[in-house]
Amino acid sequence: MSLRVVPLELPEANTVVAAWHRHHKPVVGHRFSIGVIDDNGVVHGAAIIGRPVSQHSGLPRVVVEVTRLVTDGTPNACSMLYAAAARAARNLGYHRIQTFILASEPGTSLKASGWVNEGKTGGNSWGYRPGREAHTLGVKTRWALVLNPVPIDQIVLPQTDSGIYQQTLL
Repeated sequence: MSLRVVPLELPEANTVVAAWHRHHKPVVGHRFSIGVIDDNGVVHGAAIIGRPVSQHSGLPRVVVEVTRLVTDGTPNACSMLYAAAARAARNLGYHRIQTFILASEPGTSLKASGWVNEGKTGGNSWGYRPGREAHTLGVKTRWALVLNPVPIDQIVLPQTDSGIYQQTLL
C-alpha cells in the first residue's frame, strides 16, 4: 500500500483525532492540517499544526506547533506526517516547528523525521483553570526542528490612510 500526504480541513482532521487519539480531544483552531491517505482515499492519519500552546514557546508568526498527530498504526504514516508538517511550515516561512509528546513515548517517528529531542518539560498547566485542562498533564518531551534562519525583528506593512503600520515581532 502506498501513502501520500493531503491537505485536510480542520473539521476533517478533528474527526480523525476524535476517532483515534488516546488522550487528546479535537482542537478549535489551526494554521493548517494534513493527512495521509492510501490509493483508495482512506485516511490513515492526521496532523493538526497550530500556534504554540505555551506563551513561552515563541511568537505565533515565528513558531508553529504540531498540536495533534494521530494514525491508525499504518507503518510510516506518523513519520510522513511529521516530515510533511515540517516541510510545509518551512515553505510558509516559519523559523521553528515543535511538538510535545508524553515522556513515556519514545519519539521514534520524530527521530526518523530529523527532529531533535530538546529534553523533558515540567508538565504543568499552561494557565488553564484546575479541573478544566485541555491537555494531558505530566512530564512531556519537547521535540523541535529549526526550519529557516532567524526571522527579522519587524515587518513593515503598506502605507494606509493612517500612515505606515509597523509590527515588532521579537
